[in-house]
Amino acid sequence: MWHAILLGTLLSQSPEPPRALDDIRFLSDHKLQGRMTGSRGADSAAAYLARRFSEVGLQPAAGGWFQMFTVGREAPAARQAHSGALVGKNVIGILPGSDPVLRNQTIVLGAHYDHLGLGGFGSLDQDSTGLVHNGADDNASGAAALIQVAARLAASPPARTVVFIAFSGEELGLLGSAHYVKEPIYPLAGTLAMVNLDMVGRLRNGRLIVYGARSAKEFPALLDSLNWYAGFDLKAQGDGYGPSDHSSFYAAKRPVLHLFTDLHKDYHRTTDDWQKVNYDGLKRVADFSLGLVTALANRTKPLTFLDPPAAVPSQTITAPLSGTPGYGAYLGTVPDMTGAPGGVRLVGVRTGSPAEKAGLRGDDIITRIGATETPDLQAMTDALRGHLPGEIVEIVVRRGATVTTLRATLGVRGG
Repeated sequence: MWHAILLGTLLSQSPEPPRALDDIRFLSDHKLQGRMTGSRGADSAAAYLARRFSEVGLQPAAGGWFQMFTVGREAPAARQAHSGALVGKNVIGILPGSDPVLRNQTIVLGAHYDHLGLGGFGSLDQDSTGLVHNGADDNASGAAALIQVAARLAASPPARTVVFIAFSGEELGLLGSAHYVKEPIYPLAGTLAMVNLDMVGRLRNGRLIVYGARSAKEFPALLDSLNWYAGFDLKAQGDGYGPSDHSSFYAAKRPVLHLFTDLHKDYHRTTDDWQKVNYDGLKRVADFSLGLVTALANRTKPLTFLDPPAAVPSQTITAPLSGTPGYGAYLGTVPDMTGAPGGVRLVGVRTGSPAEKAGLRGDDIITRIGATETPDLQAMTDALRGHLPGEIVEIVVRRGATVTTLRATLGVRGG
């Protein structure tokens, strides 16, 4: 109940934030050409977000507003998108905490701002190559909500420091968030939790989905308490793996939550335009996010990280950029999309999965499955498609300077 009172107090005392619809209209304008990572449109979006972060009261990190990262042409993401080397920009704004001790700990609130550019790769529209995909809900909506929360929170900073990150490279395989986890502004061990806003602009029938509810022991009670005031048809579920930026933090053993208003017929199509955003619904999600981040940033005790075993959900990232979801045997690995070290590097494995039971772990590099060499993610996907659930396969792994052969009993992939 205390969290519900907190949320009500925040909403009654906070000044009216800048209109999110204006931010969505800018970010999803045709002139930005779909904000593909490394494009001029994405650079324009990054400059706009940095300016908006400054306007609402955030500070740049020591190195400035932008955290640059390069994706080589040999990386799985670049190869599958048929692109050359890419330079992405995470946009980072800092709100220093008000407590002299707790301010050394952080909450990360993130939302990716990149989209599919001129279609083709990743698009669900047939013959879409050359057509602008504006991505108003995916994910101009999340970036706009990020600004709304920042504007309100800056008026009364919480105890812990809040790091606001607009990620690039999400559509190519969580590249920006993976880079931040490897090179965080603040030590990741001091990051209490990461909250991810991805596709929050199409609220329907009051339904809000929150993934990652089982990544910390305290999350279910916290979400229920906040929802007492917010009144969503709240569907809180799942561990912290999924096809969005929170997964990078969960693989690094940080509690995560992903707020999401569900898929719709315009997802990854040319028709995802700003006119279809539910502005009142977006404001409700931003209000809920404000209460959530405030409660996390002010809590006196740490969270209890959970790595629960789970049935295989549709959110599993086994091969997020290739193939048809639900096709082939299930291994339960989470691949690193940022490089190609002569095999498929893993950032983690799902608890209870065939991969974990076989002894696979984060930082392993898979070089062969069965009789098939796996120099890249596509080869690994093809190798898994060549086997059936229940089969036992040998998996050759490079682990540092050691080459190890493990045996895994493949499972059934979620649809």
